[in-house]
Amino acid sequence: MDNIFGEAFPFSINCNGRLVDLSAPKLMGILNLTPDSFSDGGKFNNEKSALLQAEKLLNNGAAIIDVGAQSTRPNAQYLKADEEIRRIGNVISLIKKEFPESLISLDTFYSEVVKFGYEEGIDIVNDISAGQFDSEILDTVSKTGLPYILMHINPTYDSMHEKIKFDDIIISVNQFFSEKVSLLRLKGIKDIILDPGFGFGKTVEDQFKMIDGFQYFGFGKFPLLAGISKKSFIYKPLGKQPDEVEKETLELHLKLLEKGANIVRLHEPETLKSKL
Repeated sequence: MDNIFGEAFPFSINCNGRLVDLSAPKLMGILNLTPDSFSDGGKFNNEKSALLQAEKLLNNGAAIIDVGAQSTRPNAQYLKADEEIRRIGNVISLIKKEFPESLISLDTFYSEVVKFGYEEGIDIVNDISAGQFDSEILDTVSKTGLPYILMHINPTYDSMHEKIKFDDIIISVNQFFSEKVSLLRLKGIKDIILDPGFGFGKTVEDQFKMIDGFQYFGFGKFPLLAGISKKSFIYKPLGKQPDEVEKETLELHLKLLEKGANIVRLHEPETLKSKL
């Protein structure tokens, strides 16, 4: 197994020439510029409210702001690239101007949005599609030289939430990572962060297995991102709503940190700030 991912490398990423050390976990605050996200849709979809939320996330412990203009919840409205760009507007450049030390990741699966975001000053590309929804996105990411978050997901937009029962979820996700990492390397993408894709096409049982075996993803050779905040596999089995499982989510976040999460993507970084 040692040769699948190549040689191990230090857990740091190069963000536009700025070396970011991930040996100490970083919090990634979620900034949804959408009217229809499942937890906070419509709250931050103008420049003023988005900037205020970015400031709040940073003050509450986020080192990275993850900006997204398209909801990927089940049955969400499908947007084209130009609509994502319209929704983003000047938000990225405004955050960079007000908070120059902040890191911004862009949550998109479109090459054109990556190009736009790069010109606006993003530091990381967070592509839920693993390069599968837009044939040009990986080449675009390679040209930017930015770090790339590789997420495990089903192969098409229409199938991304179809539940699959895996024989062994850890092995299956690692096989996916192995194939995709090889492709990313061929494309010239150097800094890769692995995200096993909580909330996308997996059973509740398998997602808890992913938490239990989180340390095995990537065989310890890549930094890992955990994104479980307000995901339905936590609150639905308990008969609760997304905002009613803070205690349960905190316990799972702490478990993921113990098992080696380098980045935790969440809506309320203050819940973990004092734990790091």
